[in-house]
Amino acid sequence: MTASRRAADGAARSATPEVIWTRPERAGRGPRPAHSRTRIAEAAVRIADADGLDAVSMRRVAAEIGSGTMSLYNYVPRKEDLHELMVDAVSAEYDLSGALSGDWRADVLGLAEQSRDLMRRHPWLPRLTASAAYGFTPHTMRYLDRFLAALAGVDLAPGTKMELVAMVTASVTSYVTFEIALAERARALPWSEAEEQAVRGSYLAGQLATGEYPHLAGVLAEAAEPGDHEEAFRRMLGRVLDGFAASGGRTG
Repeated sequence: MTASRRAADGAARSATPEVIWTRPERAGRGPRPAHSRTRIAEAAVRIADADGLDAVSMRRVAAEIGSGTMSLYNYVPRKEDLHELMVDAVSAEYDLSGALSGDWRADVLGLAEQSRDLMRRHPWLPRLTASAAYGFTPHTMRYLDRFLAALAGVDLAPGTKMELVAMVTASVTSYVTFEIALAERARALPWSEAEEQAVRGSYLAGQLATGEYPHLAGVLAEAAEPGDHEEAFRRMLGRVLDGFAASGGRTG
């Protein structure tokens, strides 16, 4: 890294924490800003969707919108702020317009399914969802408020409701991360998924036949054929919500 780049990075980073949403759209005086956070976030999202989160850099985003790299720091002082803008931008894709059904399980499951679809459209999002710092942007707070509205009739302490939000978010993020990893691996292999399953199935059957894994053999012998990912996702979330209800949730 050159001395000028180190100096620029140091200038861009404040010695104290700050929230991007409390800053004006563009720091400093001068003519009307040539760019906006919305446009910057949209450019960063396009890059991440096409080439992954690691491809998002201040230099590349600046080139995407026709700006100088150093000029971009006037709008977004840190890369972490850019990530936060990206999370907020895609969170605007939630459809929160319809009325709640009154069935909190159904309403929460609907929100979880939207989260899963959002993460699959933007495969880089699970990496940023893991940071609680990005959970309180304007659009993510609208989602959180909707989630808590769905729980309004559930007789539990506010802190417990927030725990359920975290449980559902973690479950969805883990599930989608698994789906993305499977899809990426399948694309990288020179054979089909069916061919690999056949080979691995034959290997597994041979291992179980040795008698060294009696418990595993017994469970797999009784287990139903795996369903599709949609069914498995709803079943997984249903068990999370059932466990939450059984732990003390009472509808009011």
